[in-house]
Amino acid sequence: MDIATIFSFVDFRIVDVLDILIVAILLFELYKLTKGTAAVKLFWVLALIYVLWKVVAYFHFTMLTDLTNELINVGVLAIIILFQPEIRKFLLYIGDGRILHFFSDRFVKQNGDKSYSDEIEAVKKACRHMSANNTGALIVFARKTPLDDFLNTGEEIDAKPSADLLENIFYKNSPLHDGAVIIKDHRIAAARCILPVSKNKDLPQEVGLRHRSALGATEFTDAVAVVVSEQTGNISICKDGVMTRDFTSSTLRQALEEILIKEH
Repeated sequence: MDIATIFSFVDFRIVDVLDILIVAILLFELYKLTKGTAAVKLFWVLALIYVLWKVVAYFHFTMLTDLTNELINVGVLAIIILFQPEIRKFLLYIGDGRILHFFSDRFVKQNGDKSYSDEIEAVKKACRHMSANNTGALIVFARKTPLDDFLNTGEEIDAKPSADLLENIFYKNSPLHDGAVIIKDHRIAAARCILPVSKNKDLPQEVGLRHRSALGATEFTDAVAVVVSEQTGNISICKDGVMTRDFTSSTLRQALEEILIKEH
């Protein structure tokens, strides 16, 4: 075997490994997008059909190959219709540059944006008081993904974040208390915003509409949501469609600093 043949074999193996790795990453990301939704079952069905398609093509089963080809062709249209929310989320995932940031953040040292400190302190103080009084609240921090669709459903505020202002907004007799406050570019951009409700079926039964809205907003964007329960006063953080519960005011500040400053 000559040197050219050896290098050709090595190149093939490297390309083959990269091919498998890329496909595995894409499948894993697709699974994360559909996890907890009804679409996850369809994901496994389509994956099974694809594997069957490759197997029957390898063994040259003519009729089964024709059948699976038709299933694959119809499956493309089914994916577009049935996976519409997940496709939208994936396009947003690409559009806001998070794929590039996924790699750049691992090789380039990022400096934190200290200007988040003011709104974190305001949210911490407001949540401490609202938690003690069982005042329900939903506060969303906009990051890289545009939240114009959410902002347009609410009332424009455009004010510097402060604990007093947040508490007044969520006071039960306030006309703005129902809905979410969105903080964008270090300003309270809008209040009474309507957010998409999460369809995650794995959530506990006691999780109400406010928490589901917080999860829904973070499933489709890179936003971070802080929720105060009206029933229990518990403070929760939602990020990437995952809810972490039972924060105190001090641990809330620490968690927000970790997300908004160190991960920025």
